[in-house]
Amino acid sequence: MSISAAIDRTLFKDKDGGGGAAHTTIIKHRFLSFLIWQSLQSTFILFLSKTLFLSPFTKNPFSPNFLSLVSFFSFHLILLLFSISLFFASSPHPLPFASPFEVSLSFVRLIFVSGGDQNLLRRRVRVSLSFVLFVSLCAVAAAVSVICVCWGCDAYYNVDSRSKSVGVLGNLGFRGFVIGLFYGLHYVYKHRWVLRFPIIQRPPFFSFKMGLPLSIHRALKFSAMGFALSGVLALFLPNDYKSQGSVRKFIVEQIIFYIGSFAVILCWELIHHLHQLLHTKRFLFAPSKGSAAAETNPSEPLLATLEESTPKSLLQYLAYLDLCMVCENNVDTWRRAAFFEETGETYRRVIAACLRPLEQFTENLTEALQSSSAEKPLQLSDQLSSPTERIAVFKLHETFFDSQLCAWSARIVASLTARSHKEDKFGVAQLSGSNAAVISTLLSSLLAVETLMGKKTHIQSAHLMGPAGIKWATVNTGRRESTAGAMGKIRGSPLYGKAYSLADVLKTSTYCIVSTFHNEMMNSGKAGLLEKDWIISGKPLYGTHELLLHKLRQFLDFQAS
Repeated sequence: MSISAAIDRTLFKDKDGGGGAAHTTIIKHRFLSFLIWQSLQSTFILFLSKTLFLSPFTKNPFSPNFLSLVSFFSFHLILLLFSISLFFASSPHPLPFASPFEVSLSFVRLIFVSGGDQNLLRRRVRVSLSFVLFVSLCAVAAAVSVICVCWGCDAYYNVDSRSKSVGVLGNLGFRGFVIGLFYGLHYVYKHRWVLRFPIIQRPPFFSFKMGLPLSIHRALKFSAMGFALSGVLALFLPNDYKSQGSVRKFIVEQIIFYIGSFAVILCWELIHHLHQLLHTKRFLFAPSKGSAAAETNPSEPLLATLEESTPKSLLQYLAYLDLCMVCENNVDTWRRAAFFEETGETYRRVIAACLRPLEQFTENLTEALQSSSAEKPLQLSDQLSSPTERIAVFKLHETFFDSQLCAWSARIVASLTARSHKEDKFGVAQLSGSNAAVISTLLSSLLAVETLMGKKTHIQSAHLMGPAGIKWATVNTGRRESTAGAMGKIRGSPLYGKAYSLADVLKTSTYCIVSTFHNEMMNSGKAGLLEKDWIISGKPLYGTHELLLHKLRQFLDFQAS
């Protein structure tokens, strides 16, 4: 793992301490290091399977020949194509894709009809087609890889005639195709293409070693299930493609095929594990400590990435991850201290960059809640609903696609606001108005998520302005209230789990700020200045000023749950 670490360290060793041009090479260098390491580990697995497990079934296992060279290079070429397809199919967040039913019914309309809904459906269909291409490549790659591993054994190689040789190749290729198809479908269905960022960042070698037992277990499971499934389907092949010979020869062929399929799936599982490891590893968006850039403006590389990188890209996710670890941990205190510089410009840029995902999330969720009818959440799997309803339901799910980014943003702004209580020597957090913006955004996002979960968070009487007069409304006949009541029926669905997880992060982040500034907030409340000091003067993203103030008082009383 030292190659990728060395590459990461050299990206900011330019004369200006690391500019925007260096940022564009981060993913490319990590991808190249991923290809190097996957080829090394695949070579080791191929060598181990050929010499240790398949050598008893080969008369001269260590004698090189032209067939072994062709198999070796073909095997690695297919793995290279698989690795490239895995890289392009992966994403740091879930992608919207259309179901087969939607693709089949809407394909003609997507070509000839234009519009907002059609454009959204086009994007989903493109994602679906990319997954179809990935699954197809997995099937073909498995067929070729299994042939490359197993064909050199005597049970397959020493056949009587050319027709039998073609039949053996067809049997191996078909069964490998079935295993690859099964693996690709499972990979897409289980969303294994989504990059999972680890909660605890360990050294790369240690993380790779920790994932080896799970990869071997999955390879054993997939190869066993694929072996059984392909064996059943192979019974329907013509007689020319079936195994012909003694029972002993048939058993030997099955053993060889299982070893070959296990070696291929193990290579794929380790490639998946290595891909996740290298591309979710933390990258330090900072110049070298002690350099001129570290003394003058150490935050510029990080801020440039946050503001200029492609939204929702892997590079932007890595920047938010790095910023979150800087704000929450005491490892790079010199970088966090640079956020509180005298002018306050850096702090404002950091807070604005982190509030942007939360604001976008709250706006999208508010729009989805208002456009959803009372019974629509109960029809999440109803394919007979109208296209407009399906688009509205899909937007509700799509809102939580960036929940990881929102969680990081909430933790960053909460940690920075709490740290400013002791580390902000110039008072830039309070003078810039960032504290009120942070609290208002966190509360608005929390109220929107709680509405989705079914909590009734609307004021019953508009003329009751005092916090003591605010009551949680019962479900009335209004559309907004009925929507909130219907949203409560999503309990038990995957959407509810995502909403609950994000609500927990938002509440924890708010409590982090409230517990730090509890005395100041209580004094402001006694003086009647709590709303002025901690709630923005403009219109909140969700709810009203009275509702946000009431929610803040619940946090001050430690009763928000």
